[in-house]
Amino acid sequence: MNVRERCRRLWEDPGPRKDRSPFALLLEVFSLFYRVGVVLRNDFYDRELFRSVRLPCRVISVGNVTAGGTGKTPIVILLARLLKDSGYRPAVLSRGYGGKGKAPVNIVSDGASILMSPLEGGDEPVLIARSVPGIPVLTGSNRCLTGRNAIERMGADVLILDDGFQHRRLFRDINIVLLDSDRPWGNGFLLPRGPLREPPTRALRRADIVIRTGGMHNRTSGEAAGTQVETGDSGAVLLRSSPIFRGIHQPCALISLDGGRKMDLQYLAGERICAFAGIGVPEQFRKTLESLGAEIVEFLAYPDHHRYDSSDLAFIERTAKEARAEMIVTTEKDEIKLAPMEKLAVPTCFLSIEMRVEPQKTFEHLVLERMKDG
Repeated sequence: MNVRERCRRLWEDPGPRKDRSPFALLLEVFSLFYRVGVVLRNDFYDRELFRSVRLPCRVISVGNVTAGGTGKTPIVILLARLLKDSGYRPAVLSRGYGGKGKAPVNIVSDGASILMSPLEGGDEPVLIARSVPGIPVLTGSNRCLTGRNAIERMGADVLILDDGFQHRRLFRDINIVLLDSDRPWGNGFLLPRGPLREPPTRALRRADIVIRTGGMHNRTSGEAAGTQVETGDSGAVLLRSSPIFRGIHQPCALISLDGGRKMDLQYLAGERICAFAGIGVPEQFRKTLESLGAEIVEFLAYPDHHRYDSSDLAFIERTAKEARAEMIVTTEKDEIKLAPMEKLAVPTCFLSIEMRVEPQKTFEHLVLERMKDG
């Protein structure tokens, strides 16, 4: 078992003190040093010893307090569509994790066409650009620099930061934070012993809007400010003034990789499926397929942002055949990395999923009103 796999298993521990192996204890020590650095950095920003840069337009950040998938990309796409339909000229700024484009500013899309492949620009930026035509998507480690380029070269009047909650150098007008409903703080530890990026109690003081995603047992209506978010083994955190909404992953269509044919979701009911995913929380994808009636005969989980090669595809195809699967299904994020590769012998589709925020009208009104403030 490699280091990545051992870390992943530690992060999935049901309790923060379950594993007391030397490896876990070593990571726990590193987590303490990480905590000190994060707390000091945030204190410097809170006390304005470090100053955030204000750009001449509105800035909305979408992020979370844990590493891994909580649905940030679907929320970015939802916001981009909302703002565009409301008459704004949004641009999306991403770090471009996993992309090979290392220039200070990488233009994944100029709003007219997609200029980079997933290998160059990163899978999530290309997915955003494909999902919201007409909206520029830029990547780069310096969000201030990419933001200025979006404003000056592409006429953007609002910037959406994909995974920008911890990027405090750029001032934002709205901080939207996503929490996984089942395990909002993971195992309760900070990186690298756990998935937390910063202590949650202090982090959520910066949140303007909280969206709970994941587990379907939660209420689908917005909750009043001051609601407690249950955190399991880690206690509870009081959200003093942040309205809480429910983010629901909504499957839209099953789309064939061979010709892009759209099929009704009912087509999955009773089908023997071999599924694979390289996303933050692959298990959520499995649960979604099962909720649509699919019979999962094999499920292959890959690391987030995994780059598939011919050997991966050969293994997936062989696994599907051995399990007598009638279809192979993957995610849209994975599909964009498969496009240039050879077709599989087993019929292969991807599941298109969008995010719905409830109550929808309240959420949209709140965002648009905040855009007018100040």
